[in-house]
Amino acid sequence: MIKRFLIAAILVALFLGGVGYFNLVFKPKMIGEFMAKVKPPAATVTAERAGTKGWVDRVQSIGTLIAIQGVDVSPEVAGIVKSYYFESGNDVEKGTKLVELDTSVEEADLVKNRAVLLEANADLKRQASLVKKEFVSQAVVDTTTSKRDTAAAAVQRMEAVIAQKNITAPFAGRLGLRRVEKGQYVKAGDPLVWLQALDPIWIDFPVPEGDLGKLKIGAPIELGVNAYPGQVFKGVIEAFDARVAQDTRTLMVRGRLPNADHRLLPGMFANVAVLEGKPKELDEVAVLEGVKAGEQVVTSGQLKLHPDAAIKIDNSRPLTPAAERPKQ
Repeated sequence: MIKRFLIAAILVALFLGGVGYFNLVFKPKMIGEFMAKVKPPAATVTAERAGTKGWVDRVQSIGTLIAIQGVDVSPEVAGIVKSYYFESGNDVEKGTKLVELDTSVEEADLVKNRAVLLEANADLKRQASLVKKEFVSQAVVDTTTSKRDTAAAAVQRMEAVIAQKNITAPFAGRLGLRRVEKGQYVKAGDPLVWLQALDPIWIDFPVPEGDLGKLKIGAPIELGVNAYPGQVFKGVIEAFDARVAQDTRTLMVRGRLPNADHRLLPGMFANVAVLEGKPKELDEVAVLEGVKAGEQVVTSGQLKLHPDAAIKIDNSRPLTPAAERPKQ
C-alpha cells in the first residue's frame, strides 16, 4: 500500500511540475518567439525638424469689446412723440434728427412771446426818443428796458424748449433697437434708442501682474472673435488701469482698434494676444531644452508611440490650428 501511494504521489508531483514548467517557462518562451516573428505595423505620425529662430513672446488673455462712446438717447423734457426719423440699426451722423416731440403748445406760446417782445421793443424805442426831449425820466426808460429784456428771455426760453423736443444724435454711431412709437408719452430721461460709436472701438482685458513688465503703451495687439473665425483684428494698447485687482491679481488693460466696417460690436468676447515683436507662425512651439537643431520632433500621433516602436512619418496632412481658449 505504501509503495503504491508513494508512486502515485510521485506521478502527481511530476504532473504538477510539468504543468508549472509549461505555464511558467515553455509557454511564455513560445509566445515571445512568436511575437518576435510577428511585427506590428508602423505607427503613422507627423514630424518637423527643429530649428533655431527669433521667438515672439505673447501675453494671452480674454477680453470684452467696449464702445468708446455709448449712450441711451433720451429727451430732456417730457412730451408726446410726434414722429421719429430712424429705424433700428441705422448708422447716423452727429446732429441727425432722431425724434420729434409735439411742440404745438410751445409754438403757440412762442408766437405770443414774440408779439410781446415786438411791443416791448416798440415801447422802448418811443421812450428812448421821449427821454431825449426830457418828456419822460430815465427811470421810465429803465423800466421799459427791463420789460423788453424779460420778453426777450421768454422768447429764448420757449425756443430752447422747442429745441429740446427735437432730439438729435449727440455723436456719430450705430443705433440700437427703437423703443419709441408715435403718440407715446415719454418722460424726461426715458430711453428712446441706444447709440454707440463703433469706429474705433476699445477692448478691455485682464493681464496677470507678473506679465505687466512686458507691456507698454502702443504695444501691438491681435484679437479674434467667434463671429469671424480665422480672422485677426489688430490694434494697440492705449491705457492701463490705475490698480491691480486684489482678488485676481490682474490689471485691466485697454486696447484700441480701428473698426471702419463696424464688424466688431460692443459686448463681444475676444481672444487677445499682446505681441512683443512680429507675429509667430501658426503652430510653432518654443522648446527650451532636450532637442537640438535638425532633430525631428513628432508633431501629431504621440499617443501611438512606445519604446522601440516602428513609425512612419507622413506629413501629407498639415496640422490644424489649436482650438480657441474657452471664454468665461
